[in-house]
Amino acid sequence: MTTQSVAVPSFIQLSPLDNIVVARHALSPGDALSLASGTTVSPRVAILAGHKVAVAAIPSGNPILRYGQIIGFASSDIAPGDHVHGHNVAMRDFDRDYAYCEGAKPTQMVAEPRTFQGIVRADGRVATRNYVGVLTSVNCSATVARFVADAFRRDPMTGHNPLADYPNVDGVVALTHRTGCGMDSSGEGIALLRRTIAGFARHPNFSHVFMLGLGCESNQLDELVDRERLLRTRAIVPILNIQTAGGTRKAVERGVAMIREMLADANRIARQPVPMSNLIVALQCGGSDGYSGITANPALGVAADRVVQHGGSAILAETPEIYGAEHLLTRRAETRAVGEKLIAHIKWWEKYTASNGGNMDNNPSPGNKAGGLTTILEKSLGAMAKGGSTNLVDVLAYAEPLKKRGFNFMDSPGYDPVSVTGEVASGANVVCFTTGRGSVFGCVPSPSIKLATNSSVFTRMPEDMDIDCGGIVEGKETLEACGERIFERIIATASGEHTLSEQQGFGESEFSPWPIGAVM
Repeated sequence: MTTQSVAVPSFIQLSPLDNIVVARHALSPGDALSLASGTTVSPRVAILAGHKVAVAAIPSGNPILRYGQIIGFASSDIAPGDHVHGHNVAMRDFDRDYAYCEGAKPTQMVAEPRTFQGIVRADGRVATRNYVGVLTSVNCSATVARFVADAFRRDPMTGHNPLADYPNVDGVVALTHRTGCGMDSSGEGIALLRRTIAGFARHPNFSHVFMLGLGCESNQLDELVDRERLLRTRAIVPILNIQTAGGTRKAVERGVAMIREMLADANRIARQPVPMSNLIVALQCGGSDGYSGITANPALGVAADRVVQHGGSAILAETPEIYGAEHLLTRRAETRAVGEKLIAHIKWWEKYTASNGGNMDNNPSPGNKAGGLTTILEKSLGAMAKGGSTNLVDVLAYAEPLKKRGFNFMDSPGYDPVSVTGEVASGANVVCFTTGRGSVFGCVPSPSIKLATNSSVFTRMPEDMDIDCGGIVEGKETLEACGERIFERIIATASGEHTLSEQQGFGESEFSPWPIGAVM
């Protein structure tokens, strides 16, 4: 008995309501696109993979639909077979029905939840990694912090490893940033910075930290520790100021000595089975393309649902990148108050961009557009798919600690390093990062799993991409199967398996607190 292979169409139509289709691979003029309706449309020009083709006449001013949702409006008459992109698509305001809580439903929890091999701290917090960290108050202490961390790095020339006697320590890292002074000593900007730094100081993936400042900056370390109540989290949070230490050389010597005093204790850990309720996954995308909302993002959504169903949590972020799709999240809000909190952040972003002479459609980036995305509405509908389908249980301010288990949203910019920094400060101990163009990204102290939306980028960048989701667009794998693979990789990563970005040494430079507020 022979098995006949099923021909995979050269295009993807995501909803019967859509008046466009997405090219599965490059299309030529005259190619026959046979639709489910029984009609046939041929591209009038060459269409790149991931780009859109009109399959119906769309008069000027009429909505363009993908996912059965509005992704823009025709800026001129569009004929069947036309390429649908920036030259004939425009943004404009339209009413969204928030329908608060309309789609909320009980989450089907797993009867016997999975576990992962975690590191249990003395105070009961659970880690997925075991770092020692130098956290900085201000840019002026960044170089000294790096000098301290450099003393514990493996020498690529000689192979000497200062941490050879501490095999259970993942590394000594310096997390530096570009702010901390030239700002008001009170108010929203410095409060947000302190909340972010404190989130990393509390993070269980750091066994030990110390804080390094200059001494005269706006972001005074003793006030940070006091306001953020860090002494309630750890027995001691050592503070070192360069000025009182006697300058650069003496501060480096003292910092290195402090780290050496921490290492023996940091090394005394063992992994053990822990409940999935200790897992918090950051959901992120960067360098998106026309396939992101078809493959990696919804597959990650399947994995996020699994994490929640097993008792864990997931955090979706990037407020500008849910714009135009927020009405789909408000439907999943557990309470009206949660949904209204989300919309309050949307309104803030509208005012914020306008006050800076911009608008919400300044996103997507040139790379996103080259990959087939056209408007922020289209990008948002694909990006939101990372959040799966379970109830939205809470909406967090940037870097605000997670309070409720389940699917959460955190307000943040769409800029990847800033957004992930906030999610990790909120408690995320694993990051899942989807990309179609090929973002290179890592995160310390939380491991980052890279998901390629297409097999081309996976093949082209094999040392950066952990999982290939391109089989979905090729008809070789279902969303469910890919989502299960991602879920298993999340568990393995949380249990200690290193990601490719960790093997490459990514993570320190990506620490990037949101620099909100006036710089003076």
